[in-house]
Order: sequence, then C-alpha cells, then structure tokens
Amino acid sequence: MKTRAIVIMGVSGCGKSTIAAAVCQRTGAQLIEGDAFHPPENVRKMSAGIALNDADRQGWLEQLARETLDQLHLSQRVVLTCSALKRRYRDTLRSVVPDLGFVFLALTPEQAAQRVTHRRDHFMPASLIESQFRDLEPPTGEPLVLTIDATRTVDAIATDITAWWHRT
Repeated sequence: MKTRAIVIMGVSGCGKSTIAAAVCQRTGAQLIEGDAFHPPENVRKMSAGIALNDADRQGWLEQLARETLDQLHLSQRVVLTCSALKRRYRDTLRSVVPDLGFVFLALTPEQAAQRVTHRRDHFMPASLIESQFRDLEPPTGEPLVLTIDATRTVDAIATDITAWWHRT
C-alpha cells in the first residue's frame, strides 16, 4: 500500500466523520477530524450562516496538511476528514502529503440538507449547504480518488473504502 493517508471529503452532511471513524476502526488508522482545526473565527462565521471563502480556508488547509504529515511520522495510516471542496484545496493538501488519496462522498443538495437539518452538536447550519455545492469541484479525473454514493450504508461504504485503500 503506497497511499498511507486518505481524506474523506465532501459537503457538510455527507457523512465524513461517521465514515472516517468506521474506516479507522477497520484499518487501525489514526483519525484527524478536520473540523476540530478550524480557527474560532471560521467557526463563528459558519455558525452565523456565513460561508467561508478561499482566504478563510487557506490557513486551515495548511494546518491540516502539516498535521497529517506529522501523524504519518507516528502512525502507519491516517484518515483526515476535510470538505476539500475545490481542486486547489486538495492540491494544498497534496503538496505536503505525498501519495494522498481522496474519498469523495457524493450526494445531492437535498440529501445533504436533510442530514444537516437533523444533525445535533455541529456548527454548520443547513443554510450553508447551497454555498458548499456552489464551491464544489468534484475530483473527477484527479489521481488517487474514489467516489462513493454517500447514501449507502456505513458498513458498505467503509468496506469499499478499505478494499480500495489496500489496493492503492
């Protein structure tokens, strides 16, 4: 397995945290929860229904890349959760972490909004789903990418990710 780190990516509500935890449980990988690294100003903006812009995300992405690389020195495998909506965001992570894989959890805006509306204890309101889909550049044609239907069961998704990761 050449790829030692993967990013579970997608819009808010696609299941990044749940799927990442299931993959880590199956593989023994170290989990990095990207949302935990947002600076307080980003959390305040999102909580207030204000979408983040590229400048808001840049320092956060750089910190996630450094944390992933640091964890790779301590662990055999790392799973990072990060929306990674745009190619340039993914390229920021790739520039620091060699052979980084991405798992894109795909779903519709309606499915994402329904999930976020029913979610508790998270700062991201459903009102920002539209802006996330507006920013989303699916990773079609990019290296080391697996696209998965996020509406499948957690078990089925985690099984497919684990099998793909072992092949990369």
